[in-house]
Amino acid sequence: MGFFVFYINDEVMTKVSYYTAEGLKKLRDELDQLKSIERPKASQAIAEARDKGDLSENAEYDAAKEAQGMLEMRIAKLEEVHSNARLIDETHLDVSKVLVLSNVKIKNQANGMEMKYTLVAESEADLKTGKISVTSPIGKGLLGKSVGEVAEIIVPNGVLKFEILEVSRD
Repeated sequence: MGFFVFYINDEVMTKVSYYTAEGLKKLRDELDQLKSIERPKASQAIAEARDKGDLSENAEYDAAKEAQGMLEMRIAKLEEVHSNARLIDETHLDVSKVLVLSNVKIKNQANGMEMKYTLVAESEADLKTGKISVTSPIGKGLLGKSVGEVAEIIVPNGVLKFEILEVSRD
């Protein structure tokens, strides 16, 4: 989830995720929703199922406990991601090459079609709004390229060649 950097330190690996302010807020909001609303609902469902009798044959109780377990796993995962999340300072990003948060205009050399994308962390990707993940094949292929360079990106159908027309941050 996100743009990851791995640090190996005494055989311990930490996954650092980089977020925009908007992406970090979404992560916090989801975590708050799960903890303050969904967790009490799960507890209530277990209590109601428990009140219905014999727990050894109570499918509703088993389902409620399983749902609670899945919810707690999701909360733990989000807490881990949040604790390793780092906010990207957009003011210090290099605009001479494609990086995370770059707005990049590219031209497909095969068909001449021009496209504009913003490279974001995996968790913030949304193709409908033109946000592609830096971990996607196209995102990876564009990273580090400058205006005028051609990115050759290996996809299942072969190799796509995109010319970098413009790189900006806005």
